[in-house]
Amino acid sequence: MDNASGAPVDERVVEVMLPYFTVDSGNPSSLHTSGINARKALESARGSVASLIGAERREIIFTSGGTESNNMALRGAAFRKKSKGNHIITTTIEHMSVVNTCKDLQREGFEVSNVPVDMDGLLDVERIRQEITEKTIMISVMYANGEIGTIQPVGEIGEIALEKDIVFHVDGVAACGRIPVDVQRDNIDLLSIASNDLYGPKGVGALYVRAGAQLRPIITGGGQERGLRSGSENIPGIVGFGRACEITKEEMEADSRSMAEIRDRLIEGILGSIRYSYLTGHRTRRLPNIASFRFSFIEGESIILGLNDLKIEASTGSACSVKTLEPSHVLMAIGLRHEEAHGSLLLSLNRWNTLEEADYVIENLPHVVDRLRQLSPLYQGD
Repeated sequence: MDNASGAPVDERVVEVMLPYFTVDSGNPSSLHTSGINARKALESARGSVASLIGAERREIIFTSGGTESNNMALRGAAFRKKSKGNHIITTTIEHMSVVNTCKDLQREGFEVSNVPVDMDGLLDVERIRQEITEKTIMISVMYANGEIGTIQPVGEIGEIALEKDIVFHVDGVAACGRIPVDVQRDNIDLLSIASNDLYGPKGVGALYVRAGAQLRPIITGGGQERGLRSGSENIPGIVGFGRACEITKEEMEADSRSMAEIRDRLIEGILGSIRYSYLTGHRTRRLPNIASFRFSFIEGESIILGLNDLKIEASTGSACSVKTLEPSHVLMAIGLRHEEAHGSLLLSLNRWNTLEEADYVIENLPHVVDRLRQLSPLYQGD
């Protein structure tokens, strides 16, 4: 139950990738038969990714994953628009690839406004509007948060960006494939996607770039990907990514319905059986695959180790945030104290999880929590 940091690759995806490691190993820039076949596979995958989000094929730029896509969007748009202004609006709960990129842009002379969220992790759209100045060139907001599951009012923000002629970037990594995402409906100019969150291979992703939107390349070279992302394309990964998008488009509704049922079973079972346990994130505006909790008097890392002994894999939050001893910036942004944020547990589901697995967690988690509380000097008992 730790799929937010990378879901298993679907066997149907692996199957279509295999020939491109050996038999069909041509470079799509080559003019011979193998190169032409690789180019056809590349463009077919591009169409599959575009179809998932309501885009045109030519608007998809392949990258190495969500982090690079976010960097390409933020840096590319910021430097391209710098002559018009230097102000960027984002939020306090963005992925670290947005947070740290914005900090770096500040060192390059840009101004960044970090709009706060409420205790459920939800943005107030009017706060976005209030932050806009004549120097604002970009708004960057995640579609949904991969740690607490809260889904943002992206369509309303897109209307504001369109009205004010501001570039609108959305980090769609956690949302794409879990809920319907349509770049046209939501007036999105730039959208980041990652293959590994769609049961595709790691190390490949995409950036949707609306036709007419202009970016400054951050990787230069031979001019691949419309000159925005040079370098020989990762054909096996891209083919797998494309197939993952096809499967996701066909099965997303059924998958999300199944995961939401398991998610709700976990939420009700855990909150109902463990005292001093709390749900984090919005109760209803929530991704179908995310159940996020906090427990008083204990630390999340200890819970993870206790669950691991029972063959239950979980996490305390974003895999990109566990390299420090600091609590999750997302949990701090929704108003938790340090000691509260440290007691977090994230259960993130995939399309193969079952209700029986949820029941196993519900049965065993209370014993893990109780044992840890008995060892905690902060816990005084009931």
